[in-house]
Amino acid sequence: MTPDQVAAGTEQFTADAEQFAADTEPFRRELLAHCYRMLGSVHDAEDLVQETYLRAWRGYGEFEARSSMRTWLYRIATNTCLNALEHSSRRMLPSGLGGPETDPLRPRATADASVAWLEPVPDALTAADPAAIVAAREGLRLALIASLQYLPATQRAVLILRDVLGFPAAEVAGLLGISTAAVKSALQRARARLHQLGLAADDVSEPEDPQARALLDEYIAAFEKSDSAALERLLRADSTLEATPWRTWFAGAVTCVPFLRAQVMGPPGTWRMLPTGANGQPAAASYYRDEEGRYQAYGILVLTVTAGRISRAVSFGDPALVPVFGFPPAL
Repeated sequence: MTPDQVAAGTEQFTADAEQFAADTEPFRRELLAHCYRMLGSVHDAEDLVQETYLRAWRGYGEFEARSSMRTWLYRIATNTCLNALEHSSRRMLPSGLGGPETDPLRPRATADASVAWLEPVPDALTAADPAAIVAAREGLRLALIASLQYLPATQRAVLILRDVLGFPAAEVAGLLGISTAAVKSALQRARARLHQLGLAADDVSEPEDPQARALLDEYIAAFEKSDSAALERLLRADSTLEATPWRTWFAGAVTCVPFLRAQVMGPPGTWRMLPTGANGQPAAASYYRDEEGRYQAYGILVLTVTAGRISRAVSFGDPALVPVFGFPPAL
């Protein structure tokens, strides 16, 4: 091969790569959200999006535009996720493993590294076109992601593609390689299962809601000051509290607050929290003070706001999540 031929081949490869990026990059954020809905893990979702783009690049030369680029990418991403789900465990929250703890002062709090825990996803990674942001956040609510974990993989894919993303039934059938009748049947069963899980009753405020942000700020202030009385005023009477990787969780402010006061909060200044957004909900990156006075990353807190108060607080105790949200590992 002559130098001119090598140069021409390099130029063609560069042109193809630039065109591929121009055609596919606009869909990266929504594909990440899609893979996250399917897997319940932001780390797994990022890996599968990379795998999706690698497969897409390998097949780019054969793409004949029989479908839109978006549909083609979703076909690759969905099937990549379905393959991954064949070899992965269901992502869980503590409330999915048993009933709540009844004694806040002597809880049976045990960390369980054997469980594949659900993870939150940063709003900053999934924010798309402004006109679609509200709908996207509805499809990323923590309650929905947790509930999706109870669906078989195909039902999960069908419900996401039909009810969250709005793909027509015939198009979903083409994406999954099944009949339209099978799509409709899977969707019916998936909706019925979510109804059994009580998802329809979940009422979540959007993070831009001034009241929701104010509640987050008040929660952070109360926690940093170890003010359990202020914390109790923010919680609904029927609020729940859970924190991975512990299997123990609490239902009702009468047990949540005493547990936090006795087992978690410590003296004022033990914790620092920085506001953020996760799953379309108010959230915070949490740090605890070590023996040297530095604040080390602990994890991500996600709040659910219902009827003007906090109805659910989920703390994801995984320091590796904090950099994913754009925060440093220590302060």
